[in-house]
Amino acid sequence: MFRFVGDPIENMLGQERTDADIDRLREQLGLNDPFIMQYWNFLSDALRGDMGISFRQGRPVVEILVERLPATLELAFVSAIIAIVVGVILGVYTAIRSKGFVTNLILTLSLIGVSLPTFLIGILLIYLFAVELNWLPSFGRGDVVQIGWWSTGLLTSSGLKAIILPAITLGLYQMTLIMRLVRSEMLEVMSADYIRFARARGLPERTINFRHALKNTLVPVITITGLQLGSIIAFAIITETVFQWPGVGLLFIDSVQFVDIPVMASYLMFISVMFVLINLIVDIVYVLIDPRLRIQGAA
Repeated sequence: MFRFVGDPIENMLGQERTDADIDRLREQLGLNDPFIMQYWNFLSDALRGDMGISFRQGRPVVEILVERLPATLELAFVSAIIAIVVGVILGVYTAIRSKGFVTNLILTLSLIGVSLPTFLIGILLIYLFAVELNWLPSFGRGDVVQIGWWSTGLLTSSGLKAIILPAITLGLYQMTLIMRLVRSEMLEVMSADYIRFARARGLPERTINFRHALKNTLVPVITITGLQLGSIIAFAIITETVFQWPGVGLLFIDSVQFVDIPVMASYLMFISVMFVLINLIVDIVYVLIDPRLRIQGAA
């Protein structure tokens, strides 16, 4: 597939290049090998932790990813926290108060989060909070603090301001999805027989809603939430491009423009590994939340 992106030699050599320069560089980079051999060489090197050398920067890809990774993971983490906390709270509220003006207003506004594309939401937030109100920065990560190899902007005031708009933009779709899922699952659980029995016993509504109904609602919610967390990292590309956030997503877009094949391949492999790890964590959380799975495993 990378062959359809373009020829990296065109971007690496200047206008003064000769055919001999092109042939020498293609041979040096291994681009003359069959694509099966190129793929095998990439996998063999990747197993040893060597993801190749960036065509654009001339540096090891692993080194570049390590520099950019904290920005993306930090943005994904804040977005996930916003999506889960706000989504669960609004989902529970709209399920308990299923009829009312506030509930209908929340459900109507949630359609906006689901329907509007991410880049448009980002542009609207930039126009409102950065251009018109001048409250928050429109691009960049702000000042960062180095803690070993990790760089964080959460310890500086400019870094905290810079992450607000991209985090809301990235987490808005997931938040509305989680909210609607929690609401529908909780409404179904609230109509179950054991909830009626709990009410017949005279248990307080708070106990019924949060100890019995919400706990049984979380099992299917965790599945979607786990997959959405992987999507947050994968689809951070759009948000990072709109806000010029210096993460691996923006790095991938730049690598596509410059046909930097090692960076593109490494990014896609990183996203795949993240999805696998998140699914594994979701399966582990299943067992911790649902005691029926532990009983079945013991049997």
